[in-house]
Amino acid sequence: MYIVKVPGINGLGKTKGCEKAPNVVLEALKEIHSNENGKPIDSRLLDLEEIHLENSNLELTNNLIYKNSFKMFETQPKTLFIGGDHSISYPITRGFFDSCQNSGKEPCLIVFDAHADCMKPMKEPTHEEWLRKLVEDGFPARNILLVGVRNMWQDEIVFLKEKAIRMISMNQFLDNLQDTCDIIMEFSDGKELYVSIDIDVVDPAFAPGTGYQESGGLSSRDFLYLIQRINKIKNLKGIDLVEINPEKDKDNQTVKLGAKIIGELI
Repeated sequence: MYIVKVPGINGLGKTKGCEKAPNVVLEALKEIHSNENGKPIDSRLLDLEEIHLENSNLELTNNLIYKNSFKMFETQPKTLFIGGDHSISYPITRGFFDSCQNSGKEPCLIVFDAHADCMKPMKEPTHEEWLRKLVEDGFPARNILLVGVRNMWQDEIVFLKEKAIRMISMNQFLDNLQDTCDIIMEFSDGKELYVSIDIDVVDPAFAPGTGYQESGGLSSRDFLYLIQRINKIKNLKGIDLVEINPEKDKDNQTVKLGAKIIGELI
């Protein structure tokens, strides 16, 4: 798997610190010697790249992320992007969408997030608006699945209903974790898949190092099970892991969980 550091932030000052996550999380990965399937992990052998960004120039930042990610979708079988805040997902998924259109394949997007990120977008979408901007750009709403959302603005609720974007609530996981995983995997059947992971989908008891904590999330154990299932999907083309903020972490819990997630994806 190709791993790309994307230290981009556009959270109106609220996500400062997330730009440090790629290096910190990859450093923590050195302490993980194998994943739970017994596959050895040697961080020295990882195929790593970084998109070097100037976060004071958001237009340039988005263009750089878009051009680089588009090229990776065209040339790499599977790519993992480590952010950064959730604003980086807009240019990356736009690159994914355009790559799918070029190849005549149908795109699919699954987002794990405590929030919908569907506020009315600014010119350069922030971490609170990126998904709505993607839909407005033409990404098929019927092929988007939101998982774990548990706090939305009224405007977002209206937008999601208008676009008929499908959602899986936290209560569905309580009913049956395995069945819910089956639904998630079936959603992407026959399509090219991109998965976006905001670490706040996990309950802050397990992942406190993020800017917008929302109680009632997934346990780290359940989320790792989800990741292990999703990583078996053959048409998985890209993943991003965002919103880890080392400056807000406690006892390195969130950073270590981020490293663990990467270990299960490798």
